[in-house]
Amino acid sequence: MSTEATETTGETEAEGPEEPTARTGPRRRWVPIAVLIVVAMASAALTWLLITIFEHKQEAKSPFAQTVQLTDTTYDPAVWGENFPIEYEQYKKTAEDTDGDFVKVDPTADDPREYHTISRIDSETRAQKMWRGYAFAVDYDEPRGHEWALQDQRYTERTAARFKQPGTCLNCHASMPQVYDELGDGDRQAGFDALNAMSYDDAYEHASSSIACIDCHDPQTMELKITRPAFMEGIRQAKAAEGIADYDVNRDATNQEMRTYVCAQCHVEYYFAGEGKTLTFPWKNGLTVYDEMNYYDEVGWTDFTHEESGAPVLKAQHPDFETWSQGIHAANGVTCADCHMSYNREGAAKVSNHQIMSPMANDDTINSSCLTCHHSTADEMRERVEGIQNRWQSSLDVSFTALDALITDITAAADDGTATEEQLTAARDYQRKAQFVVDYSFSENGRGFHAPAYSISILNQATDWARSGQLALRGVEVSNDVGPAVPEQHMPSGSK
Repeated sequence: MSTEATETTGETEAEGPEEPTARTGPRRRWVPIAVLIVVAMASAALTWLLITIFEHKQEAKSPFAQTVQLTDTTYDPAVWGENFPIEYEQYKKTAEDTDGDFVKVDPTADDPREYHTISRIDSETRAQKMWRGYAFAVDYDEPRGHEWALQDQRYTERTAARFKQPGTCLNCHASMPQVYDELGDGDRQAGFDALNAMSYDDAYEHASSSIACIDCHDPQTMELKITRPAFMEGIRQAKAAEGIADYDVNRDATNQEMRTYVCAQCHVEYYFAGEGKTLTFPWKNGLTVYDEMNYYDEVGWTDFTHEESGAPVLKAQHPDFETWSQGIHAANGVTCADCHMSYNREGAAKVSNHQIMSPMANDDTINSSCLTCHHSTADEMRERVEGIQNRWQSSLDVSFTALDALITDITAAADDGTATEEQLTAARDYQRKAQFVVDYSFSENGRGFHAPAYSISILNQATDWARSGQLALRGVEVSNDVGPAVPEQHMPSGSK
């Protein structure tokens, strides 16, 4: 080959074709393809994220899809469930045994229920003696969820014919707006008055369901709403005792207050006033157990005469609201719903759990209620609550023992004549006071947790009264003052 040819081709005989470099060779030809794929995937992910954010924003703006029009006469909770399926499914779960105290039984013609709950008077036999001569000494079980409120009342022995209960009992166990509307021809106050004057059996015929959506919500706005006349009047009087005049709860209460007040329509102490058996909350003097006791003394109210001791005594109901109002949670604006209907996330929506149960039911409920404020673990919170309730139980045991001994001593002294009538009267007055406080704390559903220090302090007072009654039978004079001063806890108006 000539030199010219070699120069023209730019190659020598010793050189072959030019080798591709690592930067441009076939081993790197996949890079543009990979980049294209990554960009496509990132674009798809970003698009999905933006669409999801947009959808969630729209969900937040419109938290429910209105498929049916709700009105003041939409009583059936299943209809509400068409607009609020998540809340309705949770509401139906109030039928479940979240406390582990259901007891399987054989249905009968008189009682078709398949389950009862643990008997409180079998678990605490001293309560039977405390209520001797009253219906609660015959039948008193642990409460179940809202789904069972009406059925469990209908078939308890306390509403049997021999006790002749008034229709007033129905106020807290059925969905009441429909009953009030029917009996009052649309005037709920008139319906309330008519219901109270009826017999329980007649009133029950007007009830179509247990507690329902319309009992707590305005059907047009979904705002929380008070529907029970007894609470409207009771809280008006309680606010007046604080110096707040002309209080209208549906007009004046904050949303945070309403998250307690809708529960307080029923979870309270009450009595049936006058010939009309009007459901009445004894809050004219305030919300402590001593305020309520003073009120009953002022109006001359007695629930029954004790069958053994002859004392004119009071029967406490379930003062959850009043007890909570004296505790640390109330003082810091923590409501009933914050603990028993804690918020959960369903997509973008923040839903208040309508299963309505103890926050101690499981780790999830502890996490969504207690641990939103307390920097702890579920196990630590459970241990803390159990400690509070165990201390309360110890104080309750001491008080029950003292009360039981007083009832025994009064009964014996009346039978054998070892005490004068004056001594018996003084001792029976001590029984009235001690028994109301013991009953009050025993029947309250928080087992000391709703207001720990307050609950133990009133039980200590009950023990002192019971022992003072025993001394009175022996002619020893002691002070008969009504309770120690209790630190005032105003009902919350702010948020937690």
